[in-house]
Amino acid sequence: MKAVVYRRARTLDIEERPEQAPRHGELSIAIAYTGICGTDLHIYHGDMDARVGAEAVIGHEMSGRIAEIGPGVTGWSVGQPVTVMPTRSCGRCAACLRQHSHICHAMQFLGIDSPGAMQSRWNVPADLVLPLPADLPLMHAALIEPTAVAVHDVRRANVDIDDQVVVTGGGPVGVLIAAVAQRRGARVVLVEPDAFRRQVAAELDVEAFDPATTDVVALVNERTMGAGADVAFEVSGSAAGVTTAVDVLTTRGRLVMVAIHPQPRTVNLHRFFWRELELFGARLYQREDMTEAIRLIATGEVAAHRLISRVGPVDTVTEAFAALESGGSVMKVLIDWQEGAR
Repeated sequence: MKAVVYRRARTLDIEERPEQAPRHGELSIAIAYTGICGTDLHIYHGDMDARVGAEAVIGHEMSGRIAEIGPGVTGWSVGQPVTVMPTRSCGRCAACLRQHSHICHAMQFLGIDSPGAMQSRWNVPADLVLPLPADLPLMHAALIEPTAVAVHDVRRANVDIDDQVVVTGGGPVGVLIAAVAQRRGARVVLVEPDAFRRQVAAELDVEAFDPATTDVVALVNERTMGAGADVAFEVSGSAAGVTTAVDVLTTRGRLVMVAIHPQPRTVNLHRFFWRELELFGARLYQREDMTEAIRLIATGEVAAHRLISRVGPVDTVTEAFAALESGGSVMKVLIDWQEGAR
């Protein structure tokens, strides 16, 4: 089988490796598609070497079919389409004991802390595998994991029917948050300076505005009779995004921090005091979020596949990473393992 191996910053090798039979409690999955996300890009840049190390097989956004069933595993069939929830919690820490296993203090993330999905055969614990509808295209299913992030974020914010929602940042997760919030009945405004990303958002029926030409606070005030937004999701990772997300909120509005900010940001705490604003962190997802993401994509309620900008065989993986880091007209990039990968 083939595997993409991270060596060091900006260095990936494609290796031939022997297939390993699944161990007790495992399923072996023939990978169909692997998505490349922002975390993978951070690894590629060398920013996570202390955690990932050399000789790592990365990747966690995926779809595939069961190729082999390990000892002690029942209820599955060879050829069945599946995806994987790539997080494994300890079950013993304070977060797990409080039913917050998705933010386990000793979380093992497949594709970071252990081998991931950038290999043609992936052996994973059966309890992390989720079945897919037989008629769901596997290319579309590769977007389930980032959609689950969006589902969790929207649920964390308690978005309700007719809420006014603002999303700052129109990358894949920002657009998916906007789309999921709309399916909950919210009125959504997406803030994104890049024209290509705004165009992709429009394909998912999300209204997007350029902050350079639109006063977003004034726009939202006009639409809410001066009240402001009920919820703001900060997904841009920028200082300007934080400022807009705070300024746009109504009394007791909810700011949901989704982006990973690598450095402290200046925040208008007086506005938090004055309007009794609330700040929420939102990280990863739970199994119910993955299940809902499968449903949304399978029913077409969220057309996540419209985010796919590029699909290529494993031999083009380095070019795929380069395309994603270029910041041009690219949203989601997928690696196709079905042709020439075995």
